[in-house]
Amino acid sequence: MLEPGGNRRRVSAAGRKRMAEAQRKRWAAKKQSGAAPEGAKPEAHAPKRKMSAAGRKRISEATKRRWALVREAQAAK
Repeated sequence: MLEPGGNRRRVSAAGRKRMAEAQRKRWAAKKQSGAAPEGAKPEAHAPKRKMSAAGRKRISEATKRRWALVREAQAAK
């Protein structure tokens, strides 16, 4: 197993420059091919779901019943 921070691969300055240039080229290609027209709006997300008060109350009561059973079982031991 490698020690933390030991035996790390190093990239030369020239190598970093080549990687940066390649990344800029990829970004330029992506911008050119997938560019949205000016003034275009992003896709709207589906509205966030909301829980009804009745649903929240049912979940709360069920949770309280489950915890009551857990406490009862622990007291019985």
